Amino acid sequence: MRISIVGITGYSGLELLRLIHHHPHIEVSSIHATQSIGNPISDLYPHLKGICDLTVQPFDANEIMKHSDLVVFATPSGIASQLSPEFVISDFPVVDISGDHRLPPDEYKLWYKKEPVDYHIQKQFTYCLPEFNTSKNHRFISNPGCYATAVELALIPLLQNKLIQLDSIIIDAKSGLSGAGKNPTTASHFVNINNNYLTYKLNEHQHIPEIIQMLKHYDHNLQNIQFSTSLIPVNRGIVATIYCKLNNPTFTNQITATYESIYKDKPFIRILRTMPQLNEVVGTNYVNLGFRYNDKTNVLTVMVVLDNLIKGASGQALQNINLMYGFDETEGLCSVPPLV
Repeated sequence: MRISIVGITGYSGLELLRLIHHHPHIEVSSIHATQSIGNPISDLYPHLKGICDLTVQPFDANEIMKHSDLVVFATPSGIASQLSPEFVISDFPVVDISGDHRLPPDEYKLWYKKEPVDYHIQKQFTYCLPEFNTSKNHRFISNPGCYATAVELALIPLLQNKLIQLDSIIIDAKSGLSGAGKNPTTASHFVNINNNYLTYKLNEHQHIPEIIQMLKHYDHNLQNIQFSTSLIPVNRGIVATIYCKLNNPTFTNQITATYESIYKDKPFIRILRTMPQLNEVVGTNYVNLGFRYNDKTNVLTVMVVLDNLIKGASGQALQNINLMYGFDETEGLCSVPPLV
């Protein structure tokens, strides 16, 4: 199988290229960007020398459809929405890592502050969190966001089983700096983020409506969540700490059983007896989840860690591609995290 990657020079595009290199059934046929056109990718990133020496090409939908079986958009928000219609009209498979096809157009414009894709295009896309929404038999996939992946994996089992009070959900999520994208800003400058802790987009983060939209499938009574996001001075990773109250304190006995039952056949979800640490998942597609209950306050604390560039982006995209085409779900994704 051959794929094209649009947005190759960003972190997600490069990570997808790296992951596919280990995949026995997929090869990258072309790579595309708006800069460095005509340069071998290995000249721009010498760590790819002898691994991938493809030349960066300008975007051309017809050429992609002629030489590939699927296109992946690893672009900043606001780009895939402009480029995807030609593929959808031609019934050519698309996986979008960006947020451009996750929300209805009116919500997308409100939260992303960009022009949305037309409604008839957006409704062709399926939001696929692989553990709950399989991409099998779908041709147009919207990949979940990194924060959203962590929060949804933590909360869906609790909502499905009516274990928690819906108006008590508070989420404190933190991301490594690569989550801010490759182009530096004043906020992400080394002298600002190093030895610092920076909260941003409080109550305004674009993953909020995505999370609510997904969670409402499991309990339609849910209306809102309290959600904060912060940058921490690490290269990569998501740490999401979720606080919520149980509907009944006796439900504590059900929590472990609930998580273990729902995720027993999900190869990338690991339920721990301890609270997870970020270095347990960095460089992998794994999600580690742990929890504790405070019987004095009736508060359940759930912690989730994942790699924002892999399970939060390109690894999840590859997981979705595997399911789309009937490959083993874990192909190309079974890397072991380094100990240090």
